[in-house]
Amino acid sequence: MAKLQGFDFWKNTLKEARFVVAPMVDQSELAWRLLSRRHGAQLCYTPMLHAQVFVRDANYRKENLYNEVCEEDRPLITQFCANDPEVFLQAALLAQDYCDAIDLNLGCPQMIAKRGHYGVFLQDEWELLEKMVRLANEKLSVPITCKIRVFKEVEKTVRYAQMLEKAGCQLLTVHGRTKDQKGAMTGIASWEHIKAVRKAVNIPVFANGNIQHLSDVERCIQETGVQGVMSAEGNLHNPALFEGCSPPVWEMAEEYLEVVKQYPPCTLSYVRAHLFKLWHHTLQIHQDLREELAKVKTLEGLADVSKQLRLRCQEEIAKGKDAEEKKGGLPFPHWICQPYVRPPQGSEVKKTVCQKRALEDSDGTADTLSKNKQKKRSRNPNKNFCPEQKPKYIKCDQCGNPKGNKCVFNLCRGCCKKKAYKEVADCPMYLKVCTESTKSLHCYDPFYVLL
Repeated sequence: MAKLQGFDFWKNTLKEARFVVAPMVDQSELAWRLLSRRHGAQLCYTPMLHAQVFVRDANYRKENLYNEVCEEDRPLITQFCANDPEVFLQAALLAQDYCDAIDLNLGCPQMIAKRGHYGVFLQDEWELLEKMVRLANEKLSVPITCKIRVFKEVEKTVRYAQMLEKAGCQLLTVHGRTKDQKGAMTGIASWEHIKAVRKAVNIPVFANGNIQHLSDVERCIQETGVQGVMSAEGNLHNPALFEGCSPPVWEMAEEYLEVVKQYPPCTLSYVRAHLFKLWHHTLQIHQDLREELAKVKTLEGLADVSKQLRLRCQEEIAKGKDAEEKKGGLPFPHWICQPYVRPPQGSEVKKTVCQKRALEDSDGTADTLSKNKQKKRSRNPNKNFCPEQKPKYIKCDQCGNPKGNKCVFNLCRGCCKKKAYKEVADCPMYLKVCTESTKSLHCYDPFYVLL
Protein backbone atom coordinates (compact mmCIF):
# COMPACT_ATOMS: atom_id res chain seq x y z
CA MET A 1 0.00 0.00 0.00
CA ALA A 2 1.36 3.40 -1.02
CA LYS A 3 2.24 5.85 1.72
CA LEU A 4 -0.41 8.53 2.10
CA GLN A 5 0.73 12.13 1.85
CA GLY A 6 -0.46 15.59 2.76
CA PHE A 7 -4.22 16.00 2.92
CA ASP A 8 -4.85 12.33 2.10
CA PHE A 9 -2.82 11.42 5.19
CA TRP A 10 -4.76 13.91 7.34
CA LYS A 11 -8.17 12.79 6.05
CA ASN A 12 -7.67 9.01 6.05
CA THR A 13 -5.03 8.18 8.67
CA LEU A 14 -5.62 11.04 11.10
CA LYS A 15 -9.39 11.00 10.38
CA GLU A 16 -9.45 14.79 9.87
CA ALA A 17 -8.30 15.41 13.44
CA ARG A 18 -8.96 18.95 14.63
CA PHE A 19 -8.36 18.60 18.39
CA VAL A 20 -4.74 17.68 19.08
CA VAL A 21 -2.80 17.01 22.31
CA ALA A 22 0.76 18.31 22.03
CA PRO A 23 3.96 16.34 22.59
CA MET A 24 4.97 17.16 26.18
CA VAL A 25 8.12 15.85 27.85
CA ASP A 26 7.18 13.51 30.73
CA GLN A 27 3.54 14.63 30.43
CA SER A 28 1.88 13.21 27.30
CA GLU A 29 2.36 9.60 28.40
CA LEU A 30 -0.14 6.84 27.58
CA ALA A 31 -2.43 7.36 30.61
CA TRP A 32 -2.76 11.08 29.95
CA ARG A 33 -3.32 10.54 26.24
CA LEU A 34 -6.13 8.09 26.96
CA LEU A 35 -7.75 10.48 29.43
CA SER A 36 -7.57 13.30 26.86
CA ARG A 37 -9.06 11.08 24.14
CA ARG A 38 -12.00 10.25 26.42
CA HIS A 39 -12.68 13.97 26.64
CA GLY A 40 -12.54 15.05 23.02
CA ALA A 41 -8.94 14.80 21.82
CA GLN A 42 -8.78 13.25 18.34
CA LEU A 43 -4.99 12.98 17.88
CA CYS A 44 -2.15 12.69 20.37
CA TYR A 45 1.64 12.90 20.23
CA THR A 46 4.08 10.96 22.37
CA PRO A 47 6.43 12.92 24.60
CA MET A 48 9.53 14.14 22.76
CA LEU A 49 11.99 11.22 22.55
CA HIS A 50 15.74 11.58 22.12
CA ALA A 51 16.65 9.88 18.83
CA GLN A 52 20.19 8.93 19.80
CA VAL A 53 19.12 7.37 23.10
CA PHE A 54 16.21 5.61 21.37
CA VAL A 55 18.64 3.96 18.92
CA ARG A 56 21.17 2.74 21.48
CA ASP A 57 18.99 1.86 24.49
CA ALA A 58 16.48 -0.99 24.21
CA ASN A 59 15.01 -0.24 27.66
CA TYR A 60 14.38 3.37 26.63
CA ARG A 61 12.46 2.11 23.58
CA LYS A 62 10.36 -0.25 25.69
CA GLU A 63 9.58 2.25 28.44
CA ASN A 64 8.71 5.14 26.14
CA LEU A 65 6.98 3.50 23.18
CA TYR A 66 6.88 -0.29 22.89
CA ASN A 67 5.23 -0.88 26.29
CA GLU A 68 2.63 1.80 25.59
CA VAL A 69 1.02 0.16 22.56
CA CYS A 70 -2.76 0.37 22.93
CA GLU A 71 -5.57 0.08 20.39
CA GLU A 72 -7.43 3.00 21.98
CA ASP A 73 -4.37 5.21 21.54
CA ARG A 74 -4.63 5.84 17.79
CA PRO A 75 -4.01 7.83 15.72
CA LEU A 76 -0.64 8.54 17.34
CA ILE A 77 2.42 10.50 16.20
CA THR A 78 5.84 9.78 17.71
CA GLN A 79 8.09 12.82 18.09
CA PHE A 80 11.89 12.79 18.11
CA CYS A 81 14.52 15.42 18.71
CA ALA A 82 17.65 14.91 16.60
CA ASN A 83 20.42 16.76 14.80
CA ASP A 84 21.87 13.95 12.65
CA PRO A 85 20.01 12.66 9.57
CA GLU A 86 21.21 9.05 9.92
CA VAL A 87 20.50 8.82 13.66
CA PHE A 88 17.05 10.35 13.16
CA LEU A 89 16.31 7.84 10.39
CA GLN A 90 17.46 4.88 12.53
CA ALA A 91 15.24 5.99 15.43
CA ALA A 92 12.28 6.57 13.12
CA LEU A 93 12.69 3.11 11.53
CA LEU A 94 12.58 1.53 14.99
CA ALA A 95 9.40 3.45 15.86
CA GLN A 96 7.40 3.50 12.62
CA ASP A 97 5.54 0.24 13.27
CA TYR A 98 4.12 1.58 16.55
CA CYS A 99 2.62 4.87 15.33
CA ASP A 100 0.98 6.62 12.38
CA ALA A 101 3.68 9.21 11.65
CA ILE A 102 7.08 10.45 12.82
CA ASP A 103 7.46 14.07 13.92
CA LEU A 104 10.71 16.05 14.02
CA ASN A 105 10.86 18.48 16.95
CA LEU A 106 12.05 21.87 15.70
CA GLY A 107 10.30 23.90 18.39
CA CYS A 108 11.76 23.09 21.83
CA PRO A 109 13.27 26.35 23.21
CA GLN A 110 14.59 25.02 26.54
CA MET A 111 18.21 25.19 27.67
CA ILE A 112 18.60 21.41 27.43
CA ALA A 113 17.76 21.69 23.71
CA LYS A 114 20.36 24.43 23.31
CA ARG A 115 23.04 22.30 24.98
CA GLY A 116 22.05 19.25 22.93
CA HIS A 117 21.74 21.32 19.75
CA TYR A 118 18.24 20.27 18.73
CA GLY A 119 14.71 21.66 18.73
CA VAL A 120 14.35 25.31 17.79
CA PHE A 121 18.14 25.72 17.91
CA LEU A 122 18.33 24.04 14.49
CA GLN A 123 16.04 26.74 13.11
CA ASP A 124 18.78 28.44 11.07
CA GLU A 125 20.37 25.26 9.68
CA TRP A 126 18.11 24.83 6.68
CA GLU A 127 20.49 22.60 4.70
CA LEU A 128 20.71 20.10 7.59
CA LEU A 129 16.94 20.14 8.17
CA GLU A 130 16.24 19.67 4.46
CA LYS A 131 18.49 16.60 4.48
CA MET A 132 16.90 15.14 7.63
CA VAL A 133 13.33 15.53 6.37
CA ARG A 134 14.12 14.37 2.83
CA LEU A 135 15.93 11.23 4.01
CA ALA A 136 13.10 10.31 6.41
CA ASN A 137 10.46 10.92 3.74
CA GLU A 138 12.30 8.63 1.31
CA LYS A 139 13.01 5.75 3.69
CA LEU A 140 10.06 5.57 6.11
CA SER A 141 6.82 3.69 5.57
CA VAL A 142 4.89 6.38 7.48
CA PRO A 143 4.73 10.15 6.81
CA ILE A 144 7.20 12.63 8.28
CA THR A 145 5.81 15.74 10.03
CA CYS A 146 7.46 18.74 11.71
CA LYS A 147 6.67 21.06 14.61
CA ILE A 148 8.27 24.50 14.36
CA ARG A 149 8.38 27.92 15.99
CA VAL A 150 8.16 31.13 13.98
CA PHE A 151 10.81 33.72 13.15
CA LYS A 152 10.09 37.36 13.95
CA GLU A 153 9.69 38.03 10.23
CA VAL A 154 6.56 36.56 8.66
CA GLU A 155 8.27 36.23 5.26
CA LYS A 156 11.17 34.21 6.69
CA THR A 157 8.73 31.95 8.55
CA VAL A 158 6.87 31.30 5.30
CA ARG A 159 10.10 30.44 3.44
CA TYR A 160 11.09 28.12 6.30
CA ALA A 161 7.76 26.28 6.08
CA GLN A 162 8.00 26.01 2.30
CA MET A 163 11.50 24.56 2.56
CA LEU A 164 10.27 21.83 4.93
CA GLU A 165 7.30 21.09 2.65
CA LYS A 166 9.58 20.77 -0.39
CA ALA A 167 11.87 18.42 1.57
CA GLY A 168 8.97 16.04 2.22
CA CYS A 169 7.14 17.20 5.34
CA GLN A 170 3.52 16.02 5.09
CA LEU A 171 2.00 17.99 7.99
CA LEU A 172 3.27 21.08 9.76
CA THR A 173 2.51 22.27 13.27
CA VAL A 174 3.29 25.96 13.76
CA HIS A 175 3.75 27.30 17.29
CA GLY A 176 3.15 31.03 16.89
CA ARG A 177 5.95 32.07 19.25
CA THR A 178 9.61 32.79 18.57
CA LYS A 179 12.63 31.04 20.03
CA ASP A 180 12.93 33.67 22.79
CA GLN A 181 9.27 33.58 23.86
CA LYS A 182 9.47 31.21 26.82
CA GLY A 183 9.15 31.26 30.62
CA ALA A 184 8.45 34.77 31.90
CA MET A 185 8.79 36.09 28.34
CA THR A 186 6.21 33.72 26.83
CA GLY A 187 3.80 36.43 25.70
CA ILE A 188 1.09 35.98 23.07
CA ALA A 189 1.45 33.63 20.11
CA SER A 190 1.11 35.21 16.66
CA TRP A 191 -1.77 33.76 14.70
CA GLU A 192 -0.79 36.08 11.83
CA HIS A 193 2.37 34.02 11.27
CA ILE A 194 0.32 30.80 11.33
CA LYS A 195 -2.22 32.22 8.88
CA ALA A 196 0.55 33.25 6.48
CA VAL A 197 2.10 29.77 6.59
CA ARG A 198 -1.27 28.11 6.03
CA LYS A 199 -1.83 30.19 2.89
CA ALA A 200 1.67 29.50 1.55
CA VAL A 201 1.85 25.68 1.81
CA ASN A 202 -0.14 22.84 0.29
CA ILE A 203 -0.04 20.48 3.27
CA PRO A 204 -2.20 20.39 6.42
CA VAL A 205 -1.23 22.84 9.17
CA PHE A 206 -1.92 22.67 12.90
CA ALA A 207 -1.84 25.81 15.03
CA ASN A 208 -0.33 25.94 18.51
CA GLY A 209 -0.50 28.79 21.01
CA ASN A 210 -3.11 30.83 22.94
CA ILE A 211 -5.48 27.86 23.37
CA GLN A 212 -7.22 27.88 26.76
CA HIS A 213 -10.86 27.11 25.94
CA LEU A 214 -12.82 25.41 23.17
CA SER A 215 -13.91 28.84 21.96
CA ASP A 216 -10.21 29.65 21.33
CA VAL A 217 -9.95 26.52 19.17
CA GLU A 218 -12.92 27.52 17.04
CA ARG A 219 -11.74 31.13 16.74
CA CYS A 220 -8.21 30.02 15.77
CA ILE A 221 -9.49 27.73 13.01
CA GLN A 222 -11.74 30.50 11.70
CA GLU A 223 -9.03 33.20 11.76
CA THR A 224 -6.09 31.16 10.43
CA GLY A 225 -7.73 28.52 8.25
CA VAL A 226 -5.72 25.68 9.81
CA GLN A 227 -6.86 22.07 9.76
CA GLY A 228 -6.43 21.50 13.50
CA VAL A 229 -5.39 23.09 16.77
CA MET A 230 -2.88 21.72 19.26
CA SER A 231 -3.02 22.36 23.00
CA ALA A 232 -0.32 21.76 25.60
CA GLU A 233 -0.66 23.84 28.78
CA GLY A 234 -4.40 24.30 28.37
CA ASN A 235 -4.82 20.52 28.15
CA LEU A 236 -2.69 19.93 31.26
CA HIS A 237 -4.92 22.18 33.38
CA ASN A 238 -8.17 20.96 31.82
CA PRO A 239 -8.08 17.64 29.91
CA ALA A 240 -11.76 18.20 29.05
CA LEU A 241 -10.89 21.39 27.14
CA PHE A 242 -11.87 19.91 23.76
CA GLU A 243 -15.29 18.96 25.16
CA GLY A 244 -15.96 22.58 25.94
CA CYS A 245 -16.57 21.98 29.64
CA SER A 246 -14.80 22.73 32.92
CA PRO A 247 -15.46 19.86 35.35
CA PRO A 248 -14.49 19.80 39.05
CA VAL A 249 -10.78 19.05 39.38
CA TRP A 250 -11.32 15.92 41.48
CA GLU A 251 -13.33 14.28 38.68
CA MET A 252 -10.42 14.59 36.26
CA ALA A 253 -7.85 13.67 38.94
CA GLU A 254 -9.72 10.52 40.00
CA GLU A 255 -10.36 9.42 36.43
CA TYR A 256 -6.69 9.93 35.56
CA LEU A 257 -5.57 7.88 38.57
CA GLU A 258 -7.91 5.09 37.49
CA VAL A 259 -6.39 5.08 34.00
CA VAL A 260 -2.90 4.97 35.53
CA LYS A 261 -3.89 1.86 37.51
CA GLN A 262 -5.47 0.30 34.44
CA TYR A 263 -2.45 0.85 32.18
CA PRO A 264 0.70 0.38 34.28
CA PRO A 265 3.50 1.07 34.60
CA CYS A 266 3.45 4.87 34.82
CA THR A 267 6.35 6.79 36.33
CA LEU A 268 5.34 8.30 39.67
CA SER A 269 6.91 11.67 38.83
CA TYR A 270 4.61 11.97 35.79
CA VAL A 271 1.52 11.34 37.94
CA ARG A 272 2.67 13.82 40.58
CA ALA A 273 3.30 16.49 37.94
CA HIS A 274 -0.19 16.02 36.48
CA LEU A 275 -1.83 16.34 39.89
CA PHE A 276 0.14 19.52 40.57
CA LYS A 277 -1.16 20.97 37.29
CA LEU A 278 -4.77 19.90 37.86
CA TRP A 279 -4.88 21.12 41.46
CA HIS A 280 -2.73 24.20 40.76
CA HIS A 281 -5.23 26.85 41.87
CA THR A 282 -6.41 24.90 44.93
CA LEU A 283 -2.85 24.25 46.09
CA GLN A 284 -2.25 28.01 46.28
CA ILE A 285 -4.75 27.98 49.16
CA HIS A 286 -4.06 24.63 50.83
CA GLN A 287 -0.29 24.92 51.12
CA ASP A 288 0.01 22.09 53.66
CA LEU A 289 -1.35 19.60 51.15
CA ARG A 290 0.96 21.03 48.52
CA GLU A 291 3.90 20.00 50.69
CA GLU A 292 2.29 16.60 51.28
CA LEU A 293 1.77 16.04 47.55
CA ALA A 294 5.45 16.74 46.95
CA LYS A 295 6.60 14.26 49.62
CA VAL A 296 4.51 11.10 49.14
CA LYS A 297 6.31 8.18 47.50
CA THR A 298 3.49 5.92 46.26
CA LEU A 299 0.56 6.08 43.88
CA GLU A 300 -1.77 5.39 46.81
CA GLY A 301 -0.22 8.32 48.67
CA LEU A 302 -0.83 10.65 45.73
CA ALA A 303 -4.43 9.43 45.49
CA ASP A 304 -4.92 10.05 49.21
CA VAL A 305 -3.70 13.67 48.97
CA SER A 306 -5.98 14.23 45.98
CA LYS A 307 -8.87 12.83 48.03
CA GLN A 308 -8.07 15.22 50.91
CA LEU A 309 -8.11 18.13 48.48
CA ARG A 310 -11.51 16.99 47.19
CA LEU A 311 -12.95 16.79 50.71
CA ARG A 312 -11.70 20.28 51.57
CA CYS A 313 -13.21 21.70 48.38
CA GLN A 314 -16.52 19.99 49.06
CA GLU A 315 -16.53 21.45 52.58
CA GLU A 316 -16.07 24.92 51.09
CA ILE A 317 -18.92 24.29 48.65
CA ALA A 318 -21.17 23.12 51.51
CA LYS A 319 -20.41 26.36 53.35
CA GLY A 320 -21.44 28.38 50.29
CA LYS A 321 -18.02 29.73 49.41
CA ASP A 322 -18.50 29.41 45.63
CA ALA A 323 -18.85 33.15 45.11
CA GLU A 324 -16.09 34.01 47.61
CA GLU A 325 -13.54 31.81 45.88
CA LYS A 326 -13.76 33.66 42.56
CA LYS A 327 -10.81 35.76 43.48
CA GLY A 328 -7.30 36.21 42.17
CA GLY A 329 -8.66 36.85 38.67
CA LEU A 330 -10.03 33.31 38.28
CA PRO A 331 -13.18 32.99 36.15
CA PHE A 332 -14.36 30.00 38.23
CA PRO A 333 -13.86 28.79 41.82
CA HIS A 334 -10.42 27.26 42.34
CA TRP A 335 -11.79 23.69 42.39
CA ILE A 336 -12.95 23.93 38.76
CA CYS A 337 -10.60 22.93 35.89
CA GLN A 338 -9.44 26.14 34.26
CA PRO A 339 -6.29 27.46 32.58
CA TYR A 340 -3.38 29.04 34.33
CA VAL A 341 -2.99 32.51 32.86
CA ARG A 342 0.44 34.12 33.09
CA PRO A 343 0.27 37.78 34.16
CA PRO A 344 0.74 40.05 31.11
CA GLN A 345 4.20 41.47 30.50
CA GLY A 346 4.77 44.94 31.88
CA SER A 347 1.85 44.81 34.29
CA GLU A 348 2.13 45.50 37.99
CA VAL A 349 1.10 41.92 38.69
CA LYS A 350 3.94 40.67 36.52
CA LYS A 351 6.43 42.86 38.32
CA THR A 352 5.27 41.49 41.63
CA VAL A 353 5.47 37.88 40.51
CA CYS A 354 8.92 38.20 38.94
CA GLN A 355 10.43 40.43 41.57
CA LYS A 356 13.71 39.07 42.90
CA ARG A 357 13.83 37.99 46.53
CA ALA A 358 15.09 40.75 48.79
CA LEU A 359 18.51 40.36 50.37
CA GLU A 360 18.49 38.77 53.82
CA ASP A 361 18.58 40.92 56.89
CA SER A 362 21.89 41.12 58.71
CA ASP A 363 20.74 38.53 61.25
CA GLY A 364 19.83 36.09 58.44
CA THR A 365 16.48 35.05 59.93
CA ALA A 366 14.78 31.93 58.59
CA ASP A 367 11.85 33.99 57.22
CA THR A 368 14.12 35.77 54.75
CA LEU A 369 16.40 32.87 53.82
CA SER A 370 15.97 30.86 50.65
CA LYS A 371 14.90 27.23 50.97
CA ASN A 372 18.42 26.10 50.15
CA LYS A 373 19.92 28.26 52.90
CA GLN A 374 17.27 27.10 55.36
CA LYS A 375 18.35 23.52 54.70
CA LYS A 376 21.95 24.46 55.36
CA ARG A 377 20.90 26.24 58.56
CA SER A 378 19.02 23.10 59.72
CA ARG A 379 22.20 21.04 59.26
CA ASN A 380 24.40 23.67 60.88
CA PRO A 381 22.54 26.03 63.27
CA ASN A 382 25.64 28.23 63.57
CA LYS A 383 25.85 28.81 59.82
CA ASN A 384 26.16 32.52 59.06
CA PHE A 385 24.81 33.95 55.81
CA CYS A 386 25.44 37.63 56.50
CA PRO A 387 27.78 38.98 53.76
CA GLU A 388 29.32 41.57 56.12
CA GLN A 389 30.30 38.91 58.66
CA LYS A 390 31.76 36.42 56.23
CA PRO A 391 35.56 36.08 56.50
CA LYS A 392 37.46 38.05 53.87
CA TYR A 393 40.19 36.27 51.93
CA ILE A 394 43.13 37.82 50.15
CA LYS A 395 42.87 36.82 46.51
CA CYS A 396 45.54 35.16 44.40
CA ASP A 397 47.28 37.71 42.15
CA GLN A 398 46.83 35.48 39.11
CA CYS A 399 43.50 33.63 39.25
CA GLY A 400 41.40 35.27 41.96
CA ASN A 401 41.11 32.21 44.21
CA PRO A 402 41.97 32.63 47.92
CA LYS A 403 45.71 33.13 48.47
CA GLY A 404 47.69 30.46 50.32
CA ASN A 405 48.37 31.46 53.93
CA LYS A 406 52.12 30.83 53.66
CA CYS A 407 52.76 31.76 50.04
CA VAL A 408 55.35 34.53 49.71
CA PHE A 409 54.23 35.25 46.14
CA ASN A 410 50.59 36.06 47.08
CA LEU A 411 49.35 33.12 45.04
CA CYS A 412 46.92 30.28 45.61
CA ARG A 413 48.23 26.75 46.08
CA GLY A 414 47.88 25.83 42.40
CA CYS A 415 49.51 28.98 41.00
CA CYS A 416 52.29 28.80 43.60
CA LYS A 417 53.09 25.23 42.56
CA LYS A 418 53.36 26.24 38.88
CA LYS A 419 55.53 29.28 39.61
CA ALA A 420 57.90 27.42 41.90
CA TYR A 421 58.30 24.62 39.37
CA LYS A 422 58.84 26.85 36.31
CA GLU A 423 61.14 29.39 37.98
CA VAL A 424 62.85 27.00 40.45
CA ALA A 425 61.78 29.42 43.17
CA ASP A 426 61.47 28.57 46.85
CA CYS A 427 58.24 29.07 48.75
CA PRO A 428 57.49 27.63 52.22
CA MET A 429 53.98 26.53 51.10
CA TYR A 430 55.26 24.77 47.99
CA LEU A 431 58.15 23.14 49.86
CA LYS A 432 55.58 21.58 52.19
CA VAL A 433 53.49 20.35 49.23
CA CYS A 434 56.54 18.87 47.51
CA THR A 435 57.72 17.13 50.68
CA GLU A 436 54.30 15.50 51.16
CA SER A 437 54.15 14.51 47.48
CA THR A 438 57.63 12.99 47.59
CA LYS A 439 56.78 10.90 50.64
CA SER A 440 53.50 9.62 49.30
CA LEU A 441 54.12 9.36 45.56
CA HIS A 442 57.91 8.75 45.42
CA CYS A 443 58.19 11.42 42.74
CA TYR A 444 61.63 11.48 41.11
CA ASP A 445 61.27 14.71 39.21
CA PRO A 446 64.72 16.47 39.15
CA PHE A 447 63.24 19.52 40.85
CA TYR A 448 61.93 17.40 43.73
CA VAL A 449 65.38 15.87 44.11
CA LEU A 450 66.86 19.36 44.50
CA LEU A 451 64.44 19.99 47.35
